[in-house]
Amino acid sequence: MLRGALLGLGLALAPAVSLACTVAPHTMTEMPESVVEHDGTGIYRAWFDGPTTRYAHGVLGDQIEASELWVSSPTAANSCAVLTVRLDDAHVFEDLAPRLRDLDGDGAAEVIVVRSHRDQGAQFAIYGDAGDGESLALIAATPYIGRRNRWLAPIGVADLNGDGLQDIAYIDRPHLARTLRIWTYRPDGQGGGDLTEIAAASGVTNHRIGEDFITGGIRHCGDGPEIVTANADWTQVIVTVLAADGGLTARAVAPFSADAIRNVLGCRRG
Repeated sequence: MLRGALLGLGLALAPAVSLACTVAPHTMTEMPESVVEHDGTGIYRAWFDGPTTRYAHGVLGDQIEASELWVSSPTAANSCAVLTVRLDDAHVFEDLAPRLRDLDGDGAAEVIVVRSHRDQGAQFAIYGDAGDGESLALIAATPYIGRRNRWLAPIGVADLNGDGLQDIAYIDRPHLARTLRIWTYRPDGQGGGDLTEIAAASGVTNHRIGEDFITGGIRHCGDGPEIVTANADWTQVIVTVLAADGGLTARAVAPFSADAIRNVLGCRRG
């Protein structure tokens, strides 16, 4: 790929000869729809690149997934101000776009993605600055689902139970198991952390095979964050709340439709 080759050449030469980065790297990606940005210190932009068909699951509408994750960061030791990770041949990023969230409260974002293994299926993975001026490092990850072509659909990130820690919510196998899972991230104070599952409930979903979008998300309507999904047969919009004791309470708030989802997410219903 010419664009990738030129970018790689520029990064290789930059530390040695102070070559200026004349083209914004994120504008060169072959997956421009994946570019996201974040306010704060540290990583301020992220995107996918390296499209590949080596994991032809096609759950998101085509059989093309990403093999590279790039970020813009002031800690990068190159003139393009980028850090990257390139996956081995067994993995792809089976995702629409990275998520930038400050998980440990230091003001700098971590990168949250869906990563899939050719034999073991999907997992949620968290990447951060590796500290070498060049790379991203895997900080933490949920277990793989355990089987090829088994996926998870992200919902969002928030402190869902009010304990001061950030929680990651997703639907485990939205077309099969339809199980909501919530994991909490506990930073270790040294730039890393651990993920622990704290709640799960069946009977909800947020994705249908072939759709290139996720339905629902996390809303903030004044009473704490609430999870918005569909029920298992796509007839109702469901709002789920995680209590401080780990209990999940779900309620149907409207017959399902795209408009109803938008209204519920916008705090205009439910």
